[in-house]
Amino acid sequence: MLIAAILYIPEVKAQDVAIKTNLAYDATASVNLGMEFALTQQWTLDVSGNLNAWNMPNDMKWKHWFVQPEARYWFCEKFAGHFLGIHAHSGQYNVGGIPNNINFLGTDFSRLSNSRFQGWFVGGGIAYGYAFILGKHFNLELELGIGYSYTRYDRFECAGCGRKVEENKEHHYVGPTKAAVNLVYLF
Repeated sequence: MLIAAILYIPEVKAQDVAIKTNLAYDATASVNLGMEFALTQQWTLDVSGNLNAWNMPNDMKWKHWFVQPEARYWFCEKFAGHFLGIHAHSGQYNVGGIPNNINFLGTDFSRLSNSRFQGWFVGGGIAYGYAFILGKHFNLELELGIGYSYTRYDRFECAGCGRKVEENKEHHYVGPTKAAVNLVYLF
């Protein structure tokens, strides 16, 4: 992503490139960075990456990395107003010891309370968003996406334990796949 940006920057014109951070991910201590490139007057390519490699208290695990490219169609003009997106995503995770009682659309997240899951995922979805123009170079972007993820994982007895109780299991997830409150800087 960085190499593509460096190669692209010499040709940058007004509002053809944006750099962004997702404040929702920032709130969960997930380091993230996104770049968006104009392809035409109404089409852009957004690529974001996320990383959380920190240790959490009380044996809670919330480690992950993922990338999420998205093609966006802007209804009026790029980087302003309403847009629709189609995205893909892929990454790895190591999560568990997260107390909750959530069972949502066929996925039992309450299993994260007493188990740790380690694996990878791949999938995609569609999204709707809106970009509020804050100034010449700044926008605030809101986006919500739904889609599908296929995952393979190993399950461990507890967040801090090493005893594996399930191996190479698969899960099909359908539901929210993207939530963003992006602070955007336009070049």
